[in-house]
Amino acid sequence: MQNYILKNKNSITLISGILIAIAFISKWAVADIDIFIWALIAASILGAAPIAIQAYEALRVKVVSIDVLVTIAVIGAFLIQNYEESAVVTFLFLFGAYLEQHTLNKTRSAIKELTEMAPESALKQMEDGEFVEVEIDEVDVGDILLIKTGAKVPVDGKVLTGEGSVNEASITGESIPVRKEKGSKVFAGTILDNGTLQIVAERVGEDTTFGRIIELVEEAQDSKSEVERFIDRFSKNYTPAVLVLAFIVWLFSRDVELSITVLVLGCPGALVIGVPVSNVAGIGNGARNGILLKGSEVINDFSRLDTMVFDKTGTLTVGKPSVTEKKYYSENIDEALSYLASVERESDHPLAKAVLEQIGETKIFPVENTEVVKGEGIVANVGGHRVAVGNAALMARENVKIDENAKADIERFEKHGNSLVLTSVDGELKILMGVRDRIRPGVKEDLQKLKKLGVKNLIMLSGDNQGTVDAVSRELGLTEAYGNMLPEDKAAYIKKLIEEGKTVAFVGDGVNDSPSLALANIGIAMGGGTDVAIETSDVVLMNSDFGRLPHALGLAKATARNMKQNIAIALGVVLVLLAGLLFGDWVNMSIGMLVHEASILAVILNGMRLLGYRLR
Repeated sequence: MQNYILKNKNSITLISGILIAIAFISKWAVADIDIFIWALIAASILGAAPIAIQAYEALRVKVVSIDVLVTIAVIGAFLIQNYEESAVVTFLFLFGAYLEQHTLNKTRSAIKELTEMAPESALKQMEDGEFVEVEIDEVDVGDILLIKTGAKVPVDGKVLTGEGSVNEASITGESIPVRKEKGSKVFAGTILDNGTLQIVAERVGEDTTFGRIIELVEEAQDSKSEVERFIDRFSKNYTPAVLVLAFIVWLFSRDVELSITVLVLGCPGALVIGVPVSNVAGIGNGARNGILLKGSEVINDFSRLDTMVFDKTGTLTVGKPSVTEKKYYSENIDEALSYLASVERESDHPLAKAVLEQIGETKIFPVENTEVVKGEGIVANVGGHRVAVGNAALMARENVKIDENAKADIERFEKHGNSLVLTSVDGELKILMGVRDRIRPGVKEDLQKLKKLGVKNLIMLSGDNQGTVDAVSRELGLTEAYGNMLPEDKAAYIKKLIEEGKTVAFVGDGVNDSPSLALANIGIAMGGGTDVAIETSDVVLMNSDFGRLPHALGLAKATARNMKQNIAIALGVVLVLLAGLLFGDWVNMSIGMLVHEASILAVILNGMRLLGYRLR
């Protein structure tokens, strides 16, 4: 019976409202007091049933909830035969709960949209070579799938054959189609705008990037910040305090109706719902814009940010450097270039790719005894020679003699903002290349927006040489910039800033910089959906778009402000109503409940404004 009543709570609300309407029509239209009274009694009993059940369930677990306050108030009003008040209070409370749930569901629309975008079926290649449509649960890693124009990509995978353009808005928040061809990565939940692709499944189900985004946003929306935990504790103590206040009022006034009205007006509904609705709406806005905010605790810390630290390569720069200057120190340079290309083929570093692109087609030698010197470069045996490729520190380690002319070249290259790639063969310097990465378009303007949002310190940390770092820093107008830093040096610097009392965010690529991402108050990954970015950081910019960073910070600040506004509205309304009741004559039970429910609706609508937030 209890489950049936609670399941049909909305229908009960409607019937209760109709009975109240009948009561007042009979009183005003035909002056039939009997119908008026019995209709209100029926509305009171019917409306009180689901509230009383919820109050009983709360008391069973030793919680004095809002439902307990309203139930006591309604019973009291009923006993003193104030049927008008008891009926109106139960209806308003139930109607307020309906509006609250309805509007909360709307704020969770971002999650609903994401879930609906999840693919449900796939065209899977069977043993006879034919493609058959199967449920998504029947797809395993290694299966070959066919994707036609207009279809959703069912899994994370790699293109085997075909070409086409894919809309990756569900992953990156960016609707501009991305060209895909053999070897390209594709993600579940994205849509093939045109073309036909055959892919091999690499991740399926909840392991896909899309599945993990949904999981992370759901976890974020369910997480509670320090403010929410405080409000939970406050409301548990506040509700019994209202009961005590109502008893004291009765003790001094001997006015039962007055003390019952205190119970109704003291309900902290808007306070309980205000912060979660802001949190949910803020996270929902981020999800729609390719920004993952992992919970309201993250939003709270992010909003108080005063220092932002950046990695250089792939964050402030595009991450695709090219050789801009070069100098050779040997007549027979072709052989040295071949040795350099042979060594760089062993590396996937962006500088190595730039060097190989510059050298082009050349003879490749077998590479043996490769030694990677962390933060300095690579040493290996190539064609019977000891070849070292790296920075000046590696040359010093290898005891490579650098004459005055070469030192002048190195200084000049660094002043021009180049990263240095030096190559020695058997301890003799042969090649100097200057590699420079382009600064991301619009980064300077985005950094200015961050300053306007209250970020006082913009700091760059890089493993690159100090000359290159200084050149980038001057161009972007950064507060500080430090070069020649290993991952552990960056992490130590982040720790030092935090110990100085600064609230620090670190922005990196989520791979080499994972220690700094984890250590900072807020780790922000230019992740493109990579595993380490999603796992390590607090905020993920899914399409690695630096331009989303000001929006993310502005959204966090707007969400934190919204939470405070809702707390002020909730507490302000309760104080005004209680003051009006105890020291004035304009507040009664019905008016109080109406204003109380209006305050709940007000904080929900205020929170929902965040769904449409855009950085000015």
